This record gives sequence, C-alpha cells and structure tokens, in this order.
Amino acid sequence: MRNFVGYILGFLVFVAGIPALMWLVSGRLFPWAPALPWAILAAVFMVTGLVLSIWSIVHMKKVGEGNPFDAYNHELAPRTKHLMTDGPYKYTRNPMLVGIYIYDLGVLLWLQSWWPLVVFALEIVLLTLQVRSEEKRLEADFGDEYRAYKQSVPRYIFK
Repeated sequence: MRNFVGYILGFLVFVAGIPALMWLVSGRLFPWAPALPWAILAAVFMVTGLVLSIWSIVHMKKVGEGNPFDAYNHELAPRTKHLMTDGPYKYTRNPMLVGIYIYDLGVLLWLQSWWPLVVFALEIVLLTLQVRSEEKRLEADFGDEYRAYKQSVPRYIFK
C-alpha cells in the first residue's frame, strides 16, 4: 500500500502539480497550445521524460525491490534492498529526476513563458537538496559499493 501511495504522490507532485504551477505562473489562458513545431518538440520532451522516469521506477521496483524516495528523511515507500547500478542507473544516479527534468523542459517549451523557469529552478534546488539527503542514506545502506558507484556515475547527466 505504501508503494501505491508513494507513486500516486509522485504523480500528483511531479507530473501534475509542478507543471500546473508552471502553467499558473506563465499567465497563459487554459487551454493553451503553441504553434505546431513547438507543440511537437514539447511533446517529444514530455514523453521522453515520462518514459525515462517510468523505466527507472519499474527497474527499481523489479531489481531493487523497493523505492528510493525518502522525502527529507521521511520514508514514503519501502527502501531498495539492492543498489541500482544497471539499466537507467548505469547512466545517471537519478534517472527518475532526469526524466522529470526532461518532462518539465517539455512543459517549458509548451508554455513559452519565462516565469515558469523560476518554478523549474526552485524545483531543481529543492530536489538537489533531497538527492543529497538520499545520497547520505544510500552511503549508510550500501557503504563502499555506493561510494564507488558515486565516483563513476554522474548525479544527473554530467560528471
């Protein structure tokens, strides 16, 4: 049940809530649709981001037998039993977040407004603080194995 609640909460916050806040601060009337080339590019980003995030979640549930999400040291779903170093985790230590960031870039392209960038920047700052907290927990849970992984795979995309 906690897994289900965590996934619903993640959907409500990251897939619906933050983009809704971006739309709200953009000043765009609802519904808003950009010119076709922008709409296509935005949709590609959004779908790509969601696919990466979903792949990461499924891989973690299947291989890691849990979920990484601790909301500022409050466990929202069972912790992973195995350190994730393959699948999408081979390229980035946080593929779910990278997927959400790509999705949000699509939202920004869709909205074509500068104000949502403020929301996006705040999201990155807050989630980076969260990631640092998770990294401490992962280091405590997996020790040298995690420290070696941390040295070889970037937090997001670039080392």
